[in-house]
Amino acid sequence: MIIFLSLIMLILLILTIMLSINLLISKKMNKNREKNSPFECGFDPMSNNRLPFSLSFYLISIIFLIFDVEIALILPMTFFTKFYTYYYYINIILIIIILLMGLFIEWKEGALKWIK
Repeated sequence: MIIFLSLIMLILLILTIMLSINLLISKKMNKNREKNSPFECGFDPMSNNRLPFSLSFYLISIIFLIFDVEIALILPMTFFTKFYTYYYYINIILIIIILLMGLFIEWKEGALKWIK
């Protein structure tokens, strides 16, 4: 029991010494409003918050998320090579056809054009 308490005291002593050395050595920073604010995608955080957001950027990010989910659905299917049947291939082909139809509709409507 005494060994356990002495070990705890030794750990606390080492932690206290390390913390005090850190506080003595570390640089003191001047508090600045701009340096303490987060940097958000190139937007000035000190300006008006009601700036218009690009709808094209939003649509392309949604399309990216859709195809990202599609990859997350199709990739695990490749690990079940023992169970390949016609039903499996029909499912994968239908998923890809639905996604390609959605992509062509977005392309036809002009949602993929960055500059209109």
